[in-house]
Amino acid sequence: MTFNIGNQSAGNINNVGRDQHITGGQHGVLVTPEAARQAVIDLRAGLRLAPLEQQTSAAAEAEVREIETEIQKPEPDRPKAASSLERLTRLLLSAGSLASAGAALVQPLQTLAGWLGTLGAPILHLLPLLA
Repeated sequence: MTFNIGNQSAGNINNVGRDQHITGGQHGVLVTPEAARQAVIDLRAGLRLAPLEQQTSAAAEAEVREIETEIQKPEPDRPKAASSLERLTRLLLSAGSLASAGAALVQPLQTLAGWLGTLGAPILHLLPLLA
């Protein structure tokens, strides 16, 4: 079977040649650039509430600036933003800040991971460790 598909844009796209069985449904998240910019604002607010050491706080802010820089561009470098978001998430996990600050940090991280699409999947896999 051959697919000749020009352009596709949707939350979920399945191109199958035969039967497809889906259990549990499919979910797509479309995060607008405006929502991603708001997530950066929310993330900064959450970082101010988190009990971080000065060095960790500075490193976290540097990653947030990198993410924000990419979001502001007309053509963001999503792989670069994804790397910064993953480093930030790992930094906050190792500092224990995601557990202590909870939704104030997790929600914006989830939104930004959604904005990244498939590049955000590794970040989303880190977040359930909080449960």
